[in-house]
Amino acid sequence: MKRRDFLGKAGGGALLTGAFLTACQQLEAPSEATPGPGSETISWKLVTTWPKNFPGLGTGANKLAQLIGEMSGGRLRVKVYGAGELVPALEIFDAVSRGTAELGHGAAYYWKGKSTAAQFFAAVPFGLTAQEMNAWLYHGGGMQLWQEVYAPFGLIPAAAGNSGVQMAGWFNREITSLGDLEGLKMRIPGLGGEVLRRAGGTPVNLAGGEIFTSLQSGAIDATEWVGPYNDLAFGLHKAAKYYYYPGWHEPGTTLECLINQAAFDALPADLQHIVMNACRVVNEDMLAEYTARNNAALQTLKAEHHVDVRRLPDVVLKRLRELSDAVVAEVAEEDPLSGKVYASFRQFRDQVEAWHDISERAYLNVRAG
Repeated sequence: MKRRDFLGKAGGGALLTGAFLTACQQLEAPSEATPGPGSETISWKLVTTWPKNFPGLGTGANKLAQLIGEMSGGRLRVKVYGAGELVPALEIFDAVSRGTAELGHGAAYYWKGKSTAAQFFAAVPFGLTAQEMNAWLYHGGGMQLWQEVYAPFGLIPAAAGNSGVQMAGWFNREITSLGDLEGLKMRIPGLGGEVLRRAGGTPVNLAGGEIFTSLQSGAIDATEWVGPYNDLAFGLHKAAKYYYYPGWHEPGTTLECLINQAAFDALPADLQHIVMNACRVVNEDMLAEYTARNNAALQTLKAEHHVDVRRLPDVVLKRLRELSDAVVAEVAEEDPLSGKVYASFRQFRDQVEAWHDISERAYLNVRAG
């Protein structure tokens, strides 16, 4: 505005040379892709647990890399590697920890073998929704606890996406009673997998790219993945007959950006802020994308592919809830750090539930008529 006022006072800029006007225009709209003269260009690698460019998850990692590049004016460039391109999908935690890559994009429940407490920062059965998870992480002390859990591994965690409430999954057998869970081989990670085990099933931990063939071949009887948007992209309706809801095991799954601590510490302060804020933007944007895309995908599955969508029986959900409470309580008792995290998680859940009973839940019930 000051530059324009000056130009007006100078008779529309008649006293200024064309070269100076051009320079001013360039300053007003700088290129975000090219570093300025003398700026150091830093190159980072980002490894993911997702297939390359997979909708929502893989493209969310791409968006994170793009934002970091644009927001830094090209000073920090990030190259994305899909699952298996640089390291196997479920080895990205170690890869970022040892500095093979500076960034990773995945979900914390994959690393329960590294730290039992990590699971609480992805999804807890019958736990927090996406909105509630963000509230706990950003304003309820959750992020500080997450940092404490990852610090021994030389990692900084950041929330970098959320899929919202998921589906219970795809099944090649009907679930009409608790007995139908006996002997069920199901791809289901994290705490939800342990709950299935207590219910008589066999949890299997598979990377996303292995799910379809395992389900189609009969290596597993059922699988959870995400929801209609991603499940349609994988073609899971071609490998299983029944599609059950609700996603009791993952009510608001937080996806993470793993950041190598040493690489982060070596950045100037402004680039550190850019990395963290880019994660936060992707965290918000991914949830919005899933909310927008899931409904359209569900209609496609039902109308075009005639998928049999069913609700899990109340007796099954009730038992899964009881088992979930027992599993989470035992994890908290057996591991001191998990106990510390769960105490914070539970306190926040109880408080936010009291509020949502008269806000979100009350409103949705009224809207539904």
